[in-house]
Amino acid sequence: MPGNDGSGKVSALSLSSIRAKKELQEQQRNVVREEAKALPTEKFTETEMLEQWYKYADRLNDKGHKIMEALLRINDPQLEGTRIIHTLPNEGSKLDFEKEKPELVAFLRAKLHNHEISLDIEVNEEVKSKVAFTPQDKFNRLNEINPNLELLRKLFDLDV
Repeated sequence: MPGNDGSGKVSALSLSSIRAKKELQEQQRNVVREEAKALPTEKFTETEMLEQWYKYADRLNDKGHKIMEALLRINDPQLEGTRIIHTLPNEGSKLDFEKEKPELVAFLRAKLHNHEISLDIEVNEEVKSKVAFTPQDKFNRLNEINPNLELLRKLFDLDV
């Protein structure tokens, strides 16, 4: 679409440029839709999900985002198919969590190779934090996530 000066360029303020921008946006939407059809949907276990969940929490800790890290670690999310349900203690923490949710979901989808993952936040005022303070608490917490740790502890006669 050549401009009036014959240079082949389009003025940013002309109707031609608006039409060209709309065409470009429509082409980009079509590309995104085609890519969406080819996104991976591999199966994953709750243990794999929890592992990636806590890796994300570690990344937040490294960045200094302590509040969001605490909200991730407050309890274990539950997995129902590809739906992850995370329970928080109040509406305020839910609002804080919602800000980070898109990045967390994108991280989990990429790491678990499943783009059908969704994350729902529920509020339960009676939620108790599962913070581990002693080495025994930490071991018990990790053993809840992966019961094979007890087997390894016994096999190698390890102390906690």
